[in-house]
Amino acid sequence: MGVDLLVLAFERPAIDWHAFAPELVLLSVGSLVTLLDIVFLEKARPYTAVVAGLGLLATAVPLLTLALDGTDRVLFGGAYVVDEFALVMKVVFVLAGYVVILLSTNYVAEGDYWENEYYGLLLAAVMGMVMMASSRDLISLFVALELLSIPAYLMVAWRKSDLRSNEAGLKYYLMGVFASAVMLYGMSLLFGIAGSTLLSDINTAVVAGGASVSVVTLGIVFVVAGFGFKVSAVPFHTWAPDVYEGAPTPVTAFLSVASKAAGFVALLALVFVGFYGRPEVWEPLVWILAALSMTVGNLIALRQTNIVRLMAYSGVAQTGFMIAPLAVAGHSTAVGDQALSATVTYLVIYAAMNLGAFAVIISLARKTGSAEISSFAGAFRYAPALTVAMTVFMGSLAGIPPLGGWFAKFEVFRVLTTAGDPWGYALAVVAAVNAAVALYYYASILLRMWADDVPDGDVGAVPITPSLASALAICGVVTLLFGVVPQTVARFTHVSLLALGG
Repeated sequence: MGVDLLVLAFERPAIDWHAFAPELVLLSVGSLVTLLDIVFLEKARPYTAVVAGLGLLATAVPLLTLALDGTDRVLFGGAYVVDEFALVMKVVFVLAGYVVILLSTNYVAEGDYWENEYYGLLLAAVMGMVMMASSRDLISLFVALELLSIPAYLMVAWRKSDLRSNEAGLKYYLMGVFASAVMLYGMSLLFGIAGSTLLSDINTAVVAGGASVSVVTLGIVFVVAGFGFKVSAVPFHTWAPDVYEGAPTPVTAFLSVASKAAGFVALLALVFVGFYGRPEVWEPLVWILAALSMTVGNLIALRQTNIVRLMAYSGVAQTGFMIAPLAVAGHSTAVGDQALSATVTYLVIYAAMNLGAFAVIISLARKTGSAEISSFAGAFRYAPALTVAMTVFMGSLAGIPPLGGWFAKFEVFRVLTTAGDPWGYALAVVAAVNAAVALYYYASILLRMWADDVPDGDVGAVPITPSLASALAICGVVTLLFGVVPQTVARFTHVSLLALGG
């Protein structure tokens, strides 16, 4: 009897290897990149980017087979779930990671960078994001977050001889650790109330509330604040401008899109699975975060002269738009469905248009040697194709039809105005005013690029590498597709609240 109990205690839990296939492919490719570095040292430099890129494309194969299978897979008692929501976000993360590799291919090879380790860290961060999409448990969420964050801290400080890059990495690390501590404190309170780390069990406990209403409220606020740092929502955004400016530009693009999207995925899982039964706690908090992020981000962006810092504050403002539907998501299941789909749709479109904008910035900054907006003046004279591409991406960020950004903002306004709540209408008004403010500084950049004279008179052509051209093509196609045929492509981002487990 004792032997049987011992065997039972050490019995391996049943594992659905098909559900874990994307993570296993990423792990294998990351190990291969590390092995190539150990064995071949500098001789492996020309091949690591190719291996990493092919590995991310290979990850799409099991994602496709899982999508075709159409079966929700629940592992470890509900702590890890592969469902429609998880698959959509995993595809976004893998494609965003692939575009970042395209942006990094020649950039990282220049200067005093350790190229092989860079791609290994990037793959590790993407693996953390892929795990985040399936996590439905506080422990798995936190482990996935750290797997994403730790490589990101190192990549931000990748320019070893640049003091600004070192400062950015240290600042990002210290503020990230502080945010993790705040989040863990909130998680410990929720675990104390529920006696479980499963988000579904936490939802049951927070609904019951009882004498612990204040503890539940404090726990939710602390956890949302922790993830507010990751998505750079005001007032947790202060790290973003300095980190974006100090990090290598491809890493900045990665942080502004993939890392932000991963934070949103965790936030969505927490709100819709863990806290959905207490909308009176998280809806006002989300409303304040959305209104502050849109307003503060846009107003400070108006004063920026460096385009990378401007994109940082633009990202803060875009966070406000992305989080806005959650401010009314608790009104009913129908509204929650719409809010979830609107946020996922916005994340996908934002990833394409923001990565595309950074691809143009990288190309032009190579010629001008500066990220100052004034240095991009007259870009149409020597880089007409890049100027047109920048017009597409900036116009999309501003929400101008028929570019993808208009549909993303339309979905946000639709959710806010159909919820039938005065606070929803008020937030829609705040969003409309901020959309007009954002249009001003996006248009100012484009006006300089199209109409101004070239500062130094150098109108020599800008060389565009095949990898940068591929990144621009991918981002441009996605941005235009969502704008021209929105309903056709939006069906892939329509995710049901019931499918997520809410």
